[in-house]
Amino acid sequence: MVAPTALFPALLAADWHALAAPVRRMHGDEACIRARGRAEVEGAAHLPARLLRRWLGLPSPGPAQALEVTIERNGAGETWTRRFGAVRMRSRLTGAADGRRLHEALGPLRLHFELRRDGRAIDWQLRGGRLFGLPLPRACFGQVLSRSGAEGDRYAFHIETRVPLLGKLVAYRGWLDIVDVD
Repeated sequence: MVAPTALFPALLAADWHALAAPVRRMHGDEACIRARGRAEVEGAAHLPARLLRRWLGLPSPGPAQALEVTIERNGAGETWTRRFGAVRMRSRLTGAADGRRLHEALGPLRLHFELRRDGRAIDWQLRGGRLFGLPLPRACFGQVLSRSGAEGDRYAFHIETRVPLLGKLVAYRGWLDIVDVD
């Protein structure tokens, strides 16, 4: 049996085939995927949280926001471009050298996740990160919940980040339908 080369199938290995079909399709090996849907976005309203969201390119709070996601797979990674209304959030996902962790670069921030199957969904467990290349203590990242699953035939997601002193930086949940695959 040949080992998978696409990022998520390689990281999840034997657990890959137990995931819901919409999850496997979104995180599979197609060169480019475009999806559209809706997201409910929440976050603290105070100035420090608003400034940090803007600096990192995170979406602003608002109900039922139109969401468009493009995933471009090339080389050893993926570039995710998310458009929440007029706000563009872009990150680069790559596998760690040890082949067990996922790295997500979001502006000057690099997050390190361990992916685990939870039922038919993916639970992204934050294990650490770096800011401008410098390692930060895990406590600086607060609580991060990130889950990729399915609601019927749709891809569903729930991401929530709470940071020390600021509270809920951003939380978004919603669904996506794949509209184009290259």
